[in-house]
Amino acid sequence: FPFAALFSMKHKLAWVAALLAVAVLASGAWRAQSSRQARQHTLQEQAQRSPAPLTLQKSELLALVPRHLQLDLPISGVLKARQQAFVKARVAGELQGLQVREGDSVRAGQVLAQIDATENAARLRQAEQQAQAAAAQLAIAQRQLENNRALVGQGFISPTALQTTQANWDAAQANHLAAQAGVELARKALHDTVLRSPIDGQVAQRLANNGERLGVEARVLEIVDPRELELEALLAPADALQVRLGQSAQLRLQGQDSGPSVRATVVRINPSAQASSRALPVYLLLERTATTDAATAALRQGQYVQGVLTVGSAQVLALPLEVVRTDKPEPYVQALENQRVVHRSVQLGARSLLNGQTWVAITHGLSEGAQVLAASVGLLREGTEVRTATTDAPAPAPTTEPAASAAPVR
Repeated sequence: FPFAALFSMKHKLAWVAALLAVAVLASGAWRAQSSRQARQHTLQEQAQRSPAPLTLQKSELLALVPRHLQLDLPISGVLKARQQAFVKARVAGELQGLQVREGDSVRAGQVLAQIDATENAARLRQAEQQAQAAAAQLAIAQRQLENNRALVGQGFISPTALQTTQANWDAAQANHLAAQAGVELARKALHDTVLRSPIDGQVAQRLANNGERLGVEARVLEIVDPRELELEALLAPADALQVRLGQSAQLRLQGQDSGPSVRATVVRINPSAQASSRALPVYLLLERTATTDAATAALRQGQYVQGVLTVGSAQVLALPLEVVRTDKPEPYVQALENQRVVHRSVQLGARSLLNGQTWVAITHGLSEGAQVLAASVGLLREGTEVRTATTDAPAPAPTTEPAASAAPVR
């Protein structure tokens, strides 16, 4: 009996402990759920609560107003020699006597190399012998024609025989003329074995070596005249409308930010745009003066240069280039409309230097008087509410006359 009572009491205590454990777990779960719900409710209230408006100073807003700018177009491209030529083999044969190399100066008409002339000299002699044989045949035909003319007058031969003799003389004369033309061709081929420089300049490439057998039109040397260099710049269709002959540009080598710039002048405008890009090629000739001769002498064909082309001056709506953002497919600015930030896509025009700062014309996307956030504000989300620290309208930047742009606009 004592053992049964003790077993029953232990059994009841175990059940009570199990119930207490279940109650503790349920209470903990209920408290965790309540805490999570309260936290979510707090986050929802914070999300629904509108943020405080951003306060901007008057200096952090710019007004889009007309400004007098010197209109510059950024240009770039590869320099090319205005006069350049290839020395080619006009006849097939072995190359001999080529001594000049890259960098050597040459004169127009200077003998540079020769193609082995053995075969060509033999062909000239052959053509001369054929011409002599044709001349002999023509002489025989001439005597026969003169004799038959006399015989026809005396009635010894028929007119038909005289016509045959005349035809023989015509054929002999044609053969003689053909043989003489063959002599001229052979003589020209022999003359073409000598390779001469077509222009004054310097050797840019040596494309063959002595002992090589060259075919007709094989390139041997490339010669360029470094005294006259020109830039071929590709301009967008909208920019090309502003370009005229005689406009000037300031150029520098790519990556060169200091030192004298080189002046160039628009000398030609291609009448046809490129089919692939619709860009229009414009050609600028580099000028040589006493002050820029050293800078121009440092330029070589094939170098990449960049600069600005001055196309005039005008009153245009303009903004500092730094306020234009390019982290989207189209350039845009952060404008202030109804006290909120909006991102407005803009089309950019010519650029210019004004008071040491790069300005760009706004051709589309904003109207006059629009308020634009300065670059110092940074990127703001669209819809951000903004308040100004003063009720006065933002003051436009000074519109003084620009200094002459002497450096490429980047």
